[in-house]
Amino acid sequence: MEKKLAVVALGGNALLRGDQIGTIDEQEKNTTDTLENLVFLIKEGYDLVITHGNGPQVGNILMRNDAGEQMYDIAQMPIDICVADSQGGIGYMIERMFRNVLNRHGIDRNVICLVSQVLVDINDNAFSDPQKRVGKIYTKDQSEELSAKKGWIFREEVKNQCGYRRVVPSPVPIGVMNVSIIRDLVRKGNIVIAAGGGGIPVYIDEKNDVRPAEAVIDKDLASSLLANQIGADEFYILTDVPYIYINYKKPDQRIMEFLNYNDTLKYLNEGQFAKGSMAPKIQACLNFIKQGGKKSVITEAFKLADKKFGSKITMEYEDDRR
Repeated sequence: MEKKLAVVALGGNALLRGDQIGTIDEQEKNTTDTLENLVFLIKEGYDLVITHGNGPQVGNILMRNDAGEQMYDIAQMPIDICVADSQGGIGYMIERMFRNVLNRHGIDRNVICLVSQVLVDINDNAFSDPQKRVGKIYTKDQSEELSAKKGWIFREEVKNQCGYRRVVPSPVPIGVMNVSIIRDLVRKGNIVIAAGGGGIPVYIDEKNDVRPAEAVIDKDLASSLLANQIGADEFYILTDVPYIYINYKKPDQRIMEFLNYNDTLKYLNEGQFAKGSMAPKIQACLNFIKQGGKKSVITEAFKLADKKFGSKITMEYEDDRR
């Protein structure tokens, strides 16, 4: 009998907290604390795939790109290479930290990181309407100069009202490359780290060649897709809140611990979840359930092992609890 298979998506808070500057010591400590929460899944007999975000890290890589070009005339690398760089660096950190965690628990398991390409449709509407902000904030003059020189698209920073940021497409992922290898590795008992940062966005051209796309992919949507493609039973998103909430931060705020597919979809369509933060996570969970997954869980990065926390989404209500 096969073990249960879980895909766990580590959000930004699992690696770097909002009040930190991002030193390697901070990231390694946060990563270790998060991975300690995954040990119980292994002890309960789960096979495990880990995915992760890369928002702060790839942003820093892009800013180093800018600084290198401006100060030392070092050629900038495109976004797909920057995403690959972040996958390698973060994946290495997760792999090393998890090996150490497992060693302390006396668990003998291989941990392997795969730099993953994720397929998108080059005709996705996102390419004609880029919305995802990346990199540093520029002045109006700087943004106009870069737009003329590199063809970049900029939008004004509404929140900070102090400049302009580059925007790139964020297309819907349609396939994870090497998914059969990931499935084979994890089913042989290896812990696999894959699809980091949503994966490196690529598409297939008219010659059937793999081509890079100047885009970024939502980490949770890519993780959900990977979970379905490898036949995962459960899909976890670790973020910075312990539950899903209705009427969030309002006087009538309510914790939703058990949800079914239809009610969750209704709340999503009502606009209960913020577009830039919780809504993509909810959509990823619904996608997983709709495509045959048994359960999705959203909870705080450091509370996964404590089962009294976390919102659980299933096709029907789990144990008929509302």
